[in-house]
Amino acid sequence: MSQPLDVLGGITAEQFLSEYWQKKPLLVRNALPEVINILEPDDVKELALDETVTARLIKQKDKDQNQWTVKSSPLIKGDFQKLPKLWTLLVQAIDHYSFDMSEMWKKFPFIPQWRRDDIMVSYAPKGGSVGKHFDFYDVFLVQGYGHRRWQLGQMCNTETEFVAGQPLKLLPEMDVHFDEVLAPGDLLYVPPGLSHYGVAEDECLTFSFGFRMPNIADMVDQTSNRLADTAELNNPLVDITRQKVAQVGEINAEELAYLKTQVLERLQNSDDIDRAIMALMSEPKYLDSVPEADEIAVDDLREVIDQGYKLMIEPASRLLYTQQSDSLAFWGNGELFSISDEFTTQLKAIADGQAIAFDSSFKSTDILEDVVHLLNESILMLLPPAEE
Repeated sequence: MSQPLDVLGGITAEQFLSEYWQKKPLLVRNALPEVINILEPDDVKELALDETVTARLIKQKDKDQNQWTVKSSPLIKGDFQKLPKLWTLLVQAIDHYSFDMSEMWKKFPFIPQWRRDDIMVSYAPKGGSVGKHFDFYDVFLVQGYGHRRWQLGQMCNTETEFVAGQPLKLLPEMDVHFDEVLAPGDLLYVPPGLSHYGVAEDECLTFSFGFRMPNIADMVDQTSNRLADTAELNNPLVDITRQKVAQVGEINAEELAYLKTQVLERLQNSDDIDRAIMALMSEPKYLDSVPEADEIAVDDLREVIDQGYKLMIEPASRLLYTQQSDSLAFWGNGELFSISDEFTTQLKAIADGQAIAFDSSFKSTDILEDVVHLLNESILMLLPPAEE
């Protein structure tokens, strides 16, 4: 049993996962005080104008607040002129642009990295919101600045109806059973499907730590692309054993079952599907936010060994591993790559969220070549001593 966690209000990760995760909400006061004032409203507005950032400006008309408009990035300064009374700015993947925000993922070590989506920030003046809605993913809502009132309602699903004629998927009503105001540092966990409605009590910033599962369509798409390049699977199947004459225009139940079985067996027993899923899970969602690395060489790295640098995952990238036979296979940003056996333990620790001291244990040329490759691919980064 793990230790109680402040971010979960003093319960253990095991208790949270068994009682709350994907089941019911959890409110924790002062759960994450570290997030307070990491960013302020002007920081978010400025970032939203960056052409590489994914952002949305959501407005409610002054004359009819039930009428909404949405402007997606790229946003320009003119978009913030003559705003209505009620509006909200959403900026995705704030953890890719703020190192301090990316460090906040470490507060949730009980959910694996591959489930992470991003940290979105929502800025709104008093009264601003994105309406009554629900999401298909888990989210921890953390107040970073100002105050926001949250109401929670009924569980929703794919059959839930939305308000017609609006650019957002808004719910016509909510059966409210939770009504609380979050102050800076407070956290509210909302499971998938639970309707919620947040309204700014004053000028505020709310951070949404999203954990999303992949969908079947994306996994099938990735798998089909991989299988299309597999020579063995491009050969025709052996025909079913035929003992009687069939109708010319029919695929009978036995034939259909045979074809389906062949497809499912190949998928079940093929390494290609494993590779396709790992590629998908390790792809960065916001590719434009992955920085272009300055090319570095092995000799450059040797010069900074034991100077206080740390090696860690680039915040905009993904690094995952999976067990294969008696070794680990590593995936970064959608690609499988080979590393030396000497580097496996250290790289596993980095993938698990640690920042590793770049010291004399990295003097091996094989390890340095691995590190150079991962740095040049922007999968890893070197954190200078002054930026810890």
